[in-house]
Amino acid sequence: MLSRRQLIGNGGYFLMGIASSFLGRTQGLRHFWGSEPFAGVNTSEFLAKAESLKPVLSETAQPALALVRAVGDPTTFLRWRMERDAAIESLSTRTFRAGDSFIADFGGHRTGYLSFHLEGVGRSIDAPTRLRLTFGEVPGDVAEPLHPYKGDLSEAWLPEEIVTIDFLPQNVRLPRRYAFRYVKVEVIATSPQYVARFSDFTANAVTSASGKIVPLPQSVPENLRRIDEVSLATLRDCMQTTFEDGPRRDQRLWIGDLRLQALTNYASFRNFATVRRCLYLLAAFPREDGLVHACVYEKPKPTGAGEICIDYSALFVAVLADYVQASRDLDTGRELWPLAQLQLEILSQYVNPEGLFVDPKNVWIFIDWQDKFDRTASMHGVLLYCHRRALELAKELGDNAAIAKYTEVIAKMTTAARSAFYDSGRGVFVSGPARQVSWASQAWLVLAGVATGETAATALRNAMGDPNSVRPGAPYLYHYVVSALLACGQREPASKLIEEYWGAMVANGADTFWEVFDPSDSRRSPYGDVHMNSFCHAWSCTPSYFLRTPDLLGGAT
Repeated sequence: MLSRRQLIGNGGYFLMGIASSFLGRTQGLRHFWGSEPFAGVNTSEFLAKAESLKPVLSETAQPALALVRAVGDPTTFLRWRMERDAAIESLSTRTFRAGDSFIADFGGHRTGYLSFHLEGVGRSIDAPTRLRLTFGEVPGDVAEPLHPYKGDLSEAWLPEEIVTIDFLPQNVRLPRRYAFRYVKVEVIATSPQYVARFSDFTANAVTSASGKIVPLPQSVPENLRRIDEVSLATLRDCMQTTFEDGPRRDQRLWIGDLRLQALTNYASFRNFATVRRCLYLLAAFPREDGLVHACVYEKPKPTGAGEICIDYSALFVAVLADYVQASRDLDTGRELWPLAQLQLEILSQYVNPEGLFVDPKNVWIFIDWQDKFDRTASMHGVLLYCHRRALELAKELGDNAAIAKYTEVIAKMTTAARSAFYDSGRGVFVSGPARQVSWASQAWLVLAGVATGETAATALRNAMGDPNSVRPGAPYLYHYVVSALLACGQREPASKLIEEYWGAMVANGADTFWEVFDPSDSRRSPYGDVHMNSFCHAWSCTPSYFLRTPDLLGGAT
Protein backbone atom coordinates (compact mmCIF):
# COMPACT_ATOMS: atom_id res chain seq x y z
CA MET A 1 0.00 0.00 0.00
CA LEU A 2 1.25 3.49 -0.82
CA SER A 3 2.04 5.94 1.97
CA ARG A 4 0.04 9.11 2.44
CA ARG A 5 3.01 11.24 1.28
CA GLN A 6 3.28 9.21 -1.92
CA LEU A 7 -0.38 9.88 -2.57
CA ILE A 8 -0.15 13.65 -2.21
CA GLY A 9 1.00 15.83 -5.06
CA ASN A 10 1.92 19.51 -4.96
CA GLY A 11 -1.44 20.49 -6.41
CA GLY A 12 -3.58 18.30 -4.18
CA TYR A 13 -4.20 14.63 -3.65
CA PHE A 14 -3.20 12.43 -6.52
CA LEU A 15 -2.66 8.75 -6.86
CA MET A 16 0.89 7.85 -7.79
CA GLY A 17 0.08 4.18 -8.24
CA ILE A 18 -3.13 2.92 -9.82
CA ALA A 19 -4.32 -0.63 -10.06
CA SER A 20 -4.43 -2.31 -13.45
CA SER A 21 -7.11 -1.02 -15.80
CA PHE A 22 -9.51 -3.96 -15.44
CA LEU A 23 -10.30 -3.70 -19.14
CA GLY A 24 -9.85 -7.42 -19.44
CA ARG A 25 -12.74 -7.87 -17.01
CA THR A 26 -15.34 -6.15 -19.15
CA GLN A 27 -16.76 -9.41 -20.48
CA GLY A 28 -17.71 -10.33 -16.93
CA LEU A 29 -19.34 -6.95 -16.34
CA ARG A 30 -21.63 -6.88 -19.35
CA HIS A 31 -24.53 -8.29 -17.40
CA PHE A 32 -24.64 -4.95 -15.55
CA TRP A 33 -24.67 -2.72 -18.59
CA GLY A 34 -25.69 -4.62 -21.69
CA SER A 35 -23.41 -5.18 -24.67
CA GLU A 36 -20.87 -2.59 -23.53
CA PRO A 37 -19.68 -1.93 -19.96
CA PHE A 38 -21.15 1.56 -19.76
CA ALA A 39 -24.22 1.41 -21.93
CA GLY A 40 -26.22 2.46 -18.86
CA VAL A 41 -24.09 5.45 -17.85
CA ASN A 42 -25.32 8.57 -19.59
CA THR A 43 -22.98 11.28 -18.38
CA SER A 44 -24.95 14.14 -19.95
CA GLU A 45 -28.21 12.87 -18.46
CA PHE A 46 -26.71 12.48 -14.99
CA LEU A 47 -25.13 15.92 -15.22
CA ALA A 48 -28.43 17.44 -16.34
CA LYS A 49 -30.17 15.92 -13.34
CA ALA A 50 -27.39 17.14 -11.04
CA GLU A 51 -27.69 20.66 -12.47
CA SER A 52 -31.47 20.65 -11.99
CA LEU A 53 -30.87 19.90 -8.30
CA LYS A 54 -28.31 22.65 -7.77
CA PRO A 55 -29.36 24.56 -4.65
CA VAL A 56 -29.72 28.31 -4.40
CA LEU A 57 -27.35 29.71 -1.79
CA SER A 58 -28.65 32.08 0.82
CA GLU A 59 -26.41 35.02 1.70
CA THR A 60 -26.35 36.69 5.09
CA ALA A 61 -24.41 39.88 5.82
CA GLN A 62 -22.66 39.62 9.17
CA PRO A 63 -20.62 42.61 10.39
CA ALA A 64 -17.34 42.23 12.22
CA LEU A 65 -17.83 42.41 15.99
CA ALA A 66 -14.51 43.71 17.29
CA LEU A 67 -10.89 44.52 16.59
CA VAL A 68 -8.58 42.05 18.30
CA ARG A 69 -4.89 41.35 18.75
CA ALA A 70 -3.13 37.99 18.87
CA VAL A 71 -1.20 37.16 22.03
CA GLY A 72 1.21 34.24 22.17
CA ASP A 73 0.19 31.84 24.93
CA PRO A 74 2.01 28.49 25.24
CA THR A 75 -0.51 27.37 27.87
CA THR A 76 -3.27 27.21 25.26
CA PHE A 77 -3.62 24.33 22.80
CA LEU A 78 -3.38 26.52 19.70
CA ARG A 79 -0.54 28.59 21.23
CA TRP A 80 -2.38 31.85 20.67
CA ARG A 81 -5.32 33.66 22.19
CA MET A 82 -7.19 36.69 20.94
CA GLU A 83 -7.66 39.75 23.14
CA ARG A 84 -10.11 42.51 22.41
CA ASP A 85 -8.32 45.56 21.10
CA ALA A 86 -11.17 47.94 20.39
CA ALA A 87 -14.82 48.15 19.43
CA ILE A 88 -15.43 47.63 15.74
CA GLU A 89 -17.01 51.09 15.59
CA SER A 90 -13.57 52.59 16.26
CA LEU A 91 -12.31 51.29 12.91
CA SER A 92 -13.92 54.13 10.99
CA THR A 93 -12.19 56.69 13.22
CA ARG A 94 -8.68 55.33 12.64
CA THR A 95 -6.36 55.81 9.70
CA PHE A 96 -3.67 53.50 8.40
CA ARG A 97 -0.35 54.09 6.63
CA ALA A 98 1.96 51.64 4.94
CA GLY A 99 3.11 49.14 7.56
CA ASP A 100 -0.01 49.48 9.73
CA SER A 101 -2.37 46.56 10.30
CA PHE A 102 -5.43 45.39 12.23
CA ILE A 103 -7.35 42.16 12.85
CA ALA A 104 -11.14 42.02 12.63
CA ASP A 105 -13.06 39.33 14.51
CA PHE A 106 -16.45 38.16 13.21
CA GLY A 107 -17.25 36.20 16.36
CA GLY A 108 -17.60 32.81 14.66
CA HIS A 109 -16.71 30.86 11.55
CA ARG A 110 -17.98 32.15 8.21
CA THR A 111 -17.86 30.77 4.67
CA GLY A 112 -18.37 33.65 2.31
CA TYR A 113 -17.19 36.91 0.82
CA LEU A 114 -15.47 39.83 2.53
CA SER A 115 -16.63 43.35 1.82
CA PHE A 116 -15.67 46.73 3.25
CA HIS A 117 -15.61 50.44 2.48
CA LEU A 118 -12.23 52.04 1.81
CA GLU A 119 -11.48 55.72 1.50
CA GLY A 120 -8.41 57.91 1.41
CA VAL A 121 -7.83 60.81 3.77
CA GLY A 122 -5.29 63.42 2.72
CA ARG A 123 -4.28 66.06 0.26
CA SER A 124 -4.45 63.88 -2.83
CA ILE A 125 -5.38 60.28 -3.58
CA ASP A 126 -2.54 60.01 -6.08
CA ALA A 127 -1.84 56.27 -6.00
CA PRO A 128 -3.66 52.97 -5.44
CA THR A 129 -3.94 51.32 -2.05
CA ARG A 130 -2.32 47.91 -1.82
CA LEU A 131 -3.38 45.52 0.94
CA ARG A 132 -2.44 42.08 2.16
CA LEU A 133 -5.41 40.23 3.63
CA THR A 134 -5.00 37.02 5.62
CA PHE A 135 -8.05 34.94 6.49
CA GLY A 136 -8.00 32.95 9.69
CA GLU A 137 -10.20 30.12 10.88
CA VAL A 138 -8.12 29.99 14.07
CA PRO A 139 -5.83 32.59 15.69
CA GLY A 140 -2.61 31.04 14.40
CA ASP A 141 -3.66 31.68 10.80
CA VAL A 142 -3.38 35.44 11.31
CA ALA A 143 -0.85 35.47 14.16
CA GLU A 144 1.91 33.43 12.53
CA PRO A 145 3.76 34.07 9.26
CA LEU A 146 2.58 31.81 6.45
CA HIS A 147 5.97 31.96 4.74
CA PRO A 148 8.35 30.32 4.13
CA TYR A 149 5.93 27.54 3.29
CA LYS A 150 7.28 23.98 3.24
CA GLY A 151 4.11 21.90 3.02
CA ASP A 152 3.11 19.24 0.51
CA LEU A 153 0.10 20.90 -1.09
CA SER A 154 0.15 23.93 -3.36
CA GLU A 155 1.10 27.19 -1.68
CA ALA A 156 -1.76 28.76 -3.61
CA TRP A 157 -4.14 27.31 -0.99
CA LEU A 158 -2.73 29.49 1.79
CA PRO A 159 -5.53 31.83 2.96
CA GLU A 160 -4.10 35.17 1.87
CA GLU A 161 -4.50 37.75 -0.85
CA ILE A 162 -2.71 40.86 -2.05
CA VAL A 163 -5.24 43.26 -3.54
CA THR A 164 -4.82 46.65 -5.17
CA ILE A 165 -7.65 49.20 -5.08
CA ASP A 166 -7.09 51.82 -7.73
CA PHE A 167 -9.70 54.44 -6.96
CA LEU A 168 -10.96 55.75 -3.61
CA PRO A 169 -13.44 55.99 -2.05
CA GLN A 170 -14.83 52.59 -3.00
CA ASN A 171 -16.99 49.76 -1.70
CA VAL A 172 -14.82 46.66 -2.05
CA ARG A 173 -16.07 43.09 -2.26
CA LEU A 174 -13.43 40.45 -2.83
CA PRO A 175 -14.40 38.01 -5.60
CA ARG A 176 -12.99 34.89 -3.94
CA ARG A 177 -14.88 32.97 -1.28
CA TYR A 178 -13.05 32.34 1.99
CA ALA A 179 -13.46 30.40 5.21
CA PHE A 180 -12.68 32.58 8.22
CA ARG A 181 -13.45 34.02 11.60
CA TYR A 182 -10.57 36.51 11.62
CA VAL A 183 -9.26 38.81 8.89
CA LYS A 184 -5.88 40.47 9.21
CA VAL A 185 -5.46 43.56 7.04
CA GLU A 186 -1.97 44.89 6.38
CA VAL A 187 -1.49 48.11 4.45
CA ILE A 188 1.39 47.52 2.05
CA ALA A 189 1.31 50.88 0.30
CA THR A 190 -0.65 54.09 -0.11
CA SER A 191 1.37 57.23 -0.87
CA PRO A 192 2.84 60.08 1.21
CA GLN A 193 -0.19 62.16 0.21
CA TYR A 194 -2.91 60.17 2.00
CA VAL A 195 -3.82 57.53 4.59
CA ALA A 196 -6.42 54.79 4.36
CA ARG A 197 -9.63 54.52 6.35
CA PHE A 198 -11.82 51.41 6.60
CA SER A 199 -15.43 50.92 7.58
CA ASP A 200 -18.37 48.50 7.14
CA PHE A 201 -16.25 45.36 7.51
CA THR A 202 -18.71 42.60 6.60
CA ALA A 203 -18.72 38.86 6.00
CA ASN A 204 -21.32 37.87 3.43
CA ALA A 205 -21.84 34.27 4.53
CA VAL A 206 -23.25 31.75 2.04
CA THR A 207 -24.74 28.30 2.51
CA SER A 208 -27.37 25.98 1.08
CA ALA A 209 -28.40 24.87 4.58
CA SER A 210 -31.89 25.99 5.48
CA GLY A 211 -34.90 24.96 7.47
CA LYS A 212 -35.72 24.74 11.13
CA ILE A 213 -33.78 22.14 13.04
CA VAL A 214 -35.58 20.28 15.78
CA PRO A 215 -33.81 21.25 19.02
CA LEU A 216 -32.27 18.69 21.31
CA PRO A 217 -34.33 17.58 24.30
CA GLN A 218 -33.96 19.58 27.51
CA SER A 219 -32.38 16.54 29.14
CA VAL A 220 -29.26 16.81 26.96
CA PRO A 221 -26.36 18.26 29.01
CA GLU A 222 -25.01 21.70 28.20
CA ASN A 223 -21.63 20.42 27.03
CA LEU A 224 -23.31 18.18 24.44
CA ARG A 225 -25.51 21.08 23.36
CA ARG A 226 -22.43 23.14 22.64
CA ILE A 227 -20.88 20.25 20.69
CA ASP A 228 -24.13 20.08 18.70
CA GLU A 229 -23.98 23.81 17.89
CA VAL A 230 -20.42 23.52 16.61
CA SER A 231 -21.31 20.39 14.61
CA LEU A 232 -24.22 22.13 12.90
CA ALA A 233 -22.07 25.19 12.15
CA THR A 234 -19.51 22.87 10.56
CA LEU A 235 -22.12 21.24 8.34
CA ARG A 236 -23.74 24.59 7.50
CA ASP A 237 -20.48 26.11 6.28
CA CYS A 238 -19.62 23.03 4.17
CA MET A 239 -23.08 22.93 2.56
CA GLN A 240 -22.63 24.89 -0.63
CA THR A 241 -23.78 23.88 -4.13
CA THR A 242 -22.40 20.46 -3.23
CA PHE A 243 -21.46 18.98 0.11
CA GLU A 244 -17.87 20.23 0.17
CA ASP A 245 -15.18 18.52 2.19
CA GLY A 246 -13.98 21.86 3.53
CA PRO A 247 -14.51 25.46 2.41
CA ARG A 248 -10.93 26.52 3.20
CA ARG A 249 -9.05 24.38 0.74
CA ASP A 250 -10.20 21.53 -1.53
CA GLN A 251 -13.84 22.60 -1.84
CA ARG A 252 -14.44 19.24 -3.50
CA LEU A 253 -17.09 16.56 -3.29
CA TRP A 254 -15.39 13.55 -1.66
CA ILE A 255 -17.34 10.33 -1.11
CA GLY A 256 -16.07 9.76 2.42
CA ASP A 257 -16.96 13.28 3.55
CA LEU A 258 -20.28 13.18 1.71
CA ARG A 259 -21.39 10.09 3.57
CA LEU A 260 -20.89 11.66 7.00
CA GLN A 261 -22.33 15.03 5.96
CA ALA A 262 -25.38 13.38 4.45
CA LEU A 263 -26.07 11.35 7.60
CA THR A 264 -25.90 14.50 9.71
CA ASN A 265 -28.00 16.39 7.18
CA TYR A 266 -30.76 13.76 7.35
CA ALA A 267 -30.93 14.32 11.10
CA SER A 268 -30.85 18.14 10.87
CA PHE A 269 -31.37 20.25 7.73
CA ARG A 270 -32.91 17.36 5.74
CA ASN A 271 -31.76 18.67 2.37
CA PHE A 272 -32.31 15.55 0.27
CA ALA A 273 -32.03 17.25 -3.12
CA THR A 274 -28.39 18.26 -2.67
CA VAL A 275 -27.42 14.73 -1.59
CA ARG A 276 -29.13 13.43 -4.74
CA ARG A 277 -27.23 16.03 -6.78
CA CYS A 278 -23.96 14.77 -5.30
CA LEU A 279 -24.81 11.16 -6.12
CA TYR A 280 -25.43 12.05 -9.75
CA LEU A 281 -22.21 14.07 -9.96
CA LEU A 282 -20.22 11.11 -8.65
CA ALA A 283 -22.08 8.70 -10.95
CA ALA A 284 -21.43 10.84 -14.03
CA PHE A 285 -17.66 10.31 -14.05
CA PRO A 286 -16.74 6.67 -13.44
CA ARG A 287 -13.35 5.43 -14.52
CA GLU A 288 -13.31 3.41 -17.76
CA ASP A 289 -13.88 0.22 -15.80
CA GLY A 290 -16.77 1.70 -13.81
CA LEU A 291 -15.07 2.45 -10.50
CA VAL A 292 -16.23 5.83 -9.18
CA HIS A 293 -13.62 8.44 -8.42
CA ALA A 294 -13.00 9.36 -4.82
CA CYS A 295 -13.93 12.95 -5.56
CA VAL A 296 -15.36 15.26 -8.20
CA TYR A 297 -14.46 18.82 -9.15
CA GLU A 298 -17.59 20.94 -9.45
CA LYS A 299 -16.04 24.09 -10.99
CA PRO A 300 -15.49 25.53 -13.53
CA LYS A 301 -17.51 22.59 -14.79
CA PRO A 302 -18.09 19.18 -13.19
CA THR A 303 -15.41 16.62 -13.90
CA GLY A 304 -13.94 13.53 -12.28
CA ALA A 305 -10.79 14.38 -10.34
CA GLY A 306 -8.96 11.19 -11.28
CA GLU A 307 -8.21 9.81 -7.80
CA ILE A 308 -9.28 6.27 -6.99
CA CYS A 309 -9.53 5.34 -3.32
CA ILE A 310 -11.01 1.87 -3.00
CA ASP A 311 -12.64 2.30 0.41
CA TYR A 312 -14.36 5.43 -0.91
CA SER A 313 -15.49 3.59 -4.06
CA ALA A 314 -17.04 0.93 -1.84
CA LEU A 315 -18.72 3.57 0.29
CA PHE A 316 -20.62 4.87 -2.74
CA VAL A 317 -22.89 1.89 -2.03
CA ALA A 318 -23.43 3.03 1.56
CA VAL A 319 -24.14 6.63 0.51
CA LEU A 320 -26.82 5.44 -1.90
CA ALA A 321 -28.33 3.05 0.65
CA ASP A 322 -28.39 5.78 3.31
CA TYR A 323 -30.07 8.17 0.87
CA VAL A 324 -32.79 5.73 -0.16
CA GLN A 325 -33.44 4.78 3.45
CA ALA A 326 -33.74 8.42 4.56
CA SER A 327 -35.58 9.89 1.55
CA ARG A 328 -37.60 6.89 0.36
CA ASP A 329 -36.60 7.91 -3.18
CA LEU A 330 -36.67 4.45 -4.72
CA ASP A 331 -36.49 5.79 -8.28
CA THR A 332 -33.01 7.24 -7.74
CA GLY A 333 -32.06 4.08 -5.92
CA ARG A 334 -33.05 1.96 -8.94
CA GLU A 335 -31.29 4.26 -11.39
CA LEU A 336 -27.96 4.18 -9.55
CA TRP A 337 -28.25 0.60 -8.30
CA PRO A 338 -26.31 -0.93 -11.25
CA LEU A 339 -23.38 1.42 -10.64
CA ALA A 340 -23.44 0.65 -6.92
CA GLN A 341 -23.34 -3.09 -7.66
CA LEU A 342 -20.51 -2.54 -10.10
CA GLN A 343 -18.33 -1.06 -7.35
CA LEU A 344 -18.51 -4.30 -5.38
CA GLU A 345 -18.07 -6.40 -8.52
CA ILE A 346 -14.84 -4.62 -9.43
CA LEU A 347 -13.50 -4.59 -5.88
CA SER A 348 -14.15 -8.32 -5.59
CA GLN A 349 -10.86 -8.85 -7.45
CA TYR A 350 -9.15 -8.03 -4.14
CA VAL A 351 -11.02 -10.82 -2.33
CA ASN A 352 -9.53 -14.32 -2.58
CA PRO A 353 -11.58 -17.50 -3.12
CA GLU A 354 -11.85 -18.01 0.64
CA GLY A 355 -13.54 -14.62 1.00
CA LEU A 356 -10.59 -12.72 2.47
CA PHE A 357 -9.45 -9.26 1.35
CA VAL A 358 -5.85 -9.32 0.13
CA ASP A 359 -4.14 -5.93 0.01
CA PRO A 360 -2.62 -5.51 -3.48
CA LYS A 361 -0.25 -2.79 -2.14
CA ASN A 362 -0.62 -0.64 -5.25
CA VAL A 363 -3.95 1.07 -4.60
CA TRP A 364 -4.97 3.87 -2.30
CA ILE A 365 -6.78 2.74 0.84
CA PHE A 366 -7.55 5.74 3.03
CA ILE A 367 -9.39 4.62 6.22
CA ASP A 368 -8.03 7.69 8.08
CA TRP A 369 -5.14 10.16 8.28
CA GLN A 370 -2.86 7.71 10.07
CA ASP A 371 0.25 6.33 8.39
CA LYS A 372 0.80 3.70 11.10
CA PHE A 373 -2.27 1.62 10.21
CA ASP A 374 -2.06 -1.79 8.66
CA ARG A 375 -5.23 -1.42 6.61
CA THR A 376 -5.91 -5.04 5.63
CA ALA A 377 -8.45 -5.85 8.36
CA SER A 378 -10.20 -2.49 8.22
CA MET A 379 -10.49 -2.61 4.41
CA HIS A 380 -11.98 -6.09 4.69
CA GLY A 381 -14.45 -4.57 7.14
CA VAL A 382 -15.33 -1.73 4.77
CA LEU A 383 -16.00 -4.14 1.90
CA LEU A 384 -18.06 -6.47 4.06
CA TYR A 385 -20.01 -3.56 5.55
CA CYS A 386 -20.79 -2.24 2.07
CA HIS A 387 -21.96 -5.69 0.97
CA ARG A 388 -24.35 -5.66 3.93
CA ARG A 389 -25.64 -2.23 2.89
CA ALA A 390 -26.01 -3.51 -0.68
CA LEU A 391 -28.08 -6.40 0.66
CA GLU A 392 -30.36 -3.95 2.48
CA LEU A 393 -30.77 -1.90 -0.69
CA ALA A 394 -31.42 -5.02 -2.78
CA LYS A 395 -34.26 -5.89 -0.42
CA GLU A 396 -35.66 -2.34 -0.72
CA LEU A 397 -35.56 -2.59 -4.51
CA GLY A 398 -36.81 -6.17 -4.70
CA ASP A 399 -33.72 -7.51 -6.51
CA ASN A 400 -33.90 -11.20 -5.60
CA ALA A 401 -30.82 -12.20 -7.57
CA ALA A 402 -28.73 -9.61 -5.76
CA ILE A 403 -30.19 -10.69 -2.42
CA ALA A 404 -29.04 -14.26 -3.01
CA LYS A 405 -25.61 -13.18 -4.25
CA TYR A 406 -24.84 -10.79 -1.41
CA THR A 407 -26.14 -13.19 1.24
CA GLU A 408 -23.60 -15.76 0.05
CA VAL A 409 -20.72 -13.27 -0.17
CA ILE A 410 -21.44 -11.87 3.29
CA ALA A 411 -21.41 -15.33 4.87
CA LYS A 412 -18.09 -16.20 3.23
CA MET A 413 -16.38 -12.90 4.08
CA THR A 414 -17.63 -13.00 7.67
CA THR A 415 -16.27 -16.51 8.23
CA ALA A 416 -12.95 -15.57 6.61
CA ALA A 417 -12.60 -12.48 8.80
CA ARG A 418 -13.23 -14.36 12.02
CA SER A 419 -10.57 -16.89 11.09
CA ALA A 420 -7.96 -14.42 9.81
CA PHE A 421 -8.33 -11.39 12.05
CA TYR A 422 -9.75 -12.38 15.43
CA ASP A 423 -7.26 -13.18 18.19
CA SER A 424 -9.37 -14.97 20.77
CA GLY A 425 -6.55 -15.02 23.31
CA ARG A 426 -6.25 -11.25 23.30
CA GLY A 427 -9.90 -10.58 22.59
CA VAL A 428 -9.18 -8.18 19.71
CA PHE A 429 -8.97 -8.07 15.94
CA VAL A 430 -5.47 -7.90 14.51
CA SER A 431 -4.16 -6.94 11.08
CA GLY A 432 -1.11 -7.73 8.99
CA PRO A 433 2.01 -9.84 9.58
CA ALA A 434 2.80 -7.95 12.80
CA ARG A 435 -0.74 -8.63 14.06
CA GLN A 436 -1.28 -4.95 14.67
CA VAL A 437 -4.06 -3.83 16.98
CA SER A 438 -5.81 -0.61 15.95
CA TRP A 439 -9.05 1.20 16.60
CA ALA A 440 -9.70 1.11 12.86
CA SER A 441 -9.69 -2.69 12.65
CA GLN A 442 -12.07 -3.02 15.59
CA ALA A 443 -14.45 -0.33 14.34
CA TRP A 444 -14.83 -1.59 10.79
CA LEU A 445 -15.02 -5.31 11.63
CA VAL A 446 -17.64 -4.61 14.29
CA LEU A 447 -19.66 -2.46 11.87
CA ALA A 448 -19.33 -5.26 9.31
CA GLY A 449 -20.92 -7.71 11.74
CA VAL A 450 -17.85 -9.93 12.13
CA ALA A 451 -18.34 -9.61 15.88
CA THR A 452 -21.49 -8.61 17.72
CA GLY A 453 -22.69 -8.16 21.28
CA GLU A 454 -20.21 -8.68 24.08
CA THR A 455 -17.50 -10.04 21.77
CA ALA A 456 -17.60 -6.81 19.77
CA ALA A 457 -17.75 -4.65 22.90
CA THR A 458 -14.77 -6.47 24.39
CA ALA A 459 -12.70 -6.05 21.22
CA LEU A 460 -13.37 -2.32 21.17
CA ARG A 461 -12.75 -1.97 24.89
CA ASN A 462 -9.49 -3.91 24.74
CA ALA A 463 -8.13 -1.96 21.77
CA MET A 464 -9.16 1.42 23.14
CA GLY A 465 -7.59 0.58 26.50
CA ASP A 466 -4.30 -0.62 25.02
CA PRO A 467 -1.67 2.17 24.95
CA ASN A 468 0.09 0.37 22.07
CA SER A 469 -3.04 0.21 19.92
CA VAL A 470 -2.92 2.56 16.91
CA ARG A 471 -5.40 5.35 17.47
CA PRO A 472 -7.30 7.35 14.84
CA GLY A 473 -5.60 10.36 13.30
CA ALA A 474 -8.68 12.45 12.52
CA PRO A 475 -12.39 12.88 13.32
CA TYR A 476 -13.27 10.79 10.24
CA LEU A 477 -12.34 7.52 11.92
CA TYR A 478 -13.55 8.66 15.33
CA HIS A 479 -17.02 8.74 13.77
CA TYR A 480 -16.81 5.07 12.87
CA VAL A 481 -15.48 4.17 16.32
CA VAL A 482 -18.51 5.86 17.90
CA SER A 483 -20.76 4.06 15.38
CA ALA A 484 -19.18 0.72 16.27
CA LEU A 485 -19.64 1.34 19.99
CA LEU A 486 -23.32 2.08 19.43
CA ALA A 487 -23.68 -0.96 17.16
CA CYS A 488 -22.83 -3.22 20.08
CA GLY A 489 -24.87 -1.32 22.64
CA GLN A 490 -22.06 0.66 24.27
CA ARG A 491 -23.98 3.90 24.71
CA GLU A 492 -22.01 5.33 27.63
CA PRO A 493 -18.55 4.80 26.08
CA ALA A 494 -19.84 6.30 22.80
CA SER A 495 -21.16 9.39 24.57
CA LYS A 496 -17.94 9.70 26.57
CA LEU A 497 -15.84 9.54 23.39
CA ILE A 498 -17.88 12.34 21.82
CA GLU A 499 -17.51 14.45 24.95
CA GLU A 500 -13.79 13.78 25.26
CA TYR A 501 -12.76 14.12 21.61
CA TRP A 502 -15.10 16.65 20.01
CA GLY A 503 -15.57 18.34 23.39
CA ALA A 504 -11.81 18.89 23.59
CA MET A 505 -11.93 20.80 20.31
CA VAL A 506 -14.68 23.01 21.72
CA ALA A 507 -12.68 23.55 24.91
CA ASN A 508 -9.71 24.55 22.76
CA GLY A 509 -11.67 27.22 20.92
CA ALA A 510 -13.29 25.46 17.95
CA ASP A 511 -16.16 27.37 16.33
CA THR A 512 -16.38 24.60 13.74
CA PHE A 513 -14.78 21.17 13.96
CA TRP A 514 -11.35 20.55 12.49
CA GLU A 515 -10.06 18.26 9.75
CA VAL A 516 -7.30 16.91 12.00
CA PHE A 517 -7.25 16.90 15.79
CA ASP A 518 -4.58 15.17 17.85
CA PRO A 519 -5.05 16.14 21.51
CA SER A 520 -1.33 15.65 22.09
CA ASP A 521 -0.07 17.69 19.12
CA SER A 522 -1.64 20.97 18.03
CA ARG A 523 0.73 21.22 15.05
CA ARG A 524 -0.12 17.87 13.51
CA SER A 525 -0.75 18.11 9.79
CA PRO A 526 -0.90 15.46 7.05
CA TYR A 527 0.35 18.16 4.66
CA GLY A 528 3.59 19.17 6.36
CA ASP A 529 2.30 22.58 7.54
CA VAL A 530 -0.52 23.23 10.01
CA HIS A 531 -1.56 26.34 8.06
CA MET A 532 -2.77 24.04 5.29
CA ASN A 533 -5.15 22.23 7.65
CA SER A 534 -8.85 22.86 7.36
CA PHE A 535 -10.49 24.01 10.60
CA CYS A 536 -14.02 23.56 9.27
CA HIS A 537 -14.22 20.09 7.81
CA ALA A 538 -17.16 18.02 6.69
CA TRP A 539 -16.17 14.68 8.15
CA SER A 540 -16.05 16.21 11.63
CA CYS A 541 -19.71 17.23 11.84
CA THR A 542 -21.33 13.97 12.98
CA PRO A 543 -21.94 14.55 16.70
CA SER A 544 -25.21 16.22 15.62
CA TYR A 545 -26.12 12.99 13.83
CA PHE A 546 -25.43 10.88 16.91
CA LEU A 547 -27.25 13.31 19.21
CA ARG A 548 -30.38 13.02 17.07
CA THR A 549 -30.52 9.24 16.86
CA PRO A 550 -31.99 7.07 19.60
CA ASP A 551 -28.90 4.83 19.75
CA LEU A 552 -26.96 7.45 21.74
CA LEU A 553 -29.61 9.10 23.89
CA GLY A 554 -32.18 6.33 24.01
CA GLY A 555 -35.76 7.56 23.96
CA ALA A 556 -34.69 11.15 24.66
CA THR A 557 -34.67 12.07 20.98
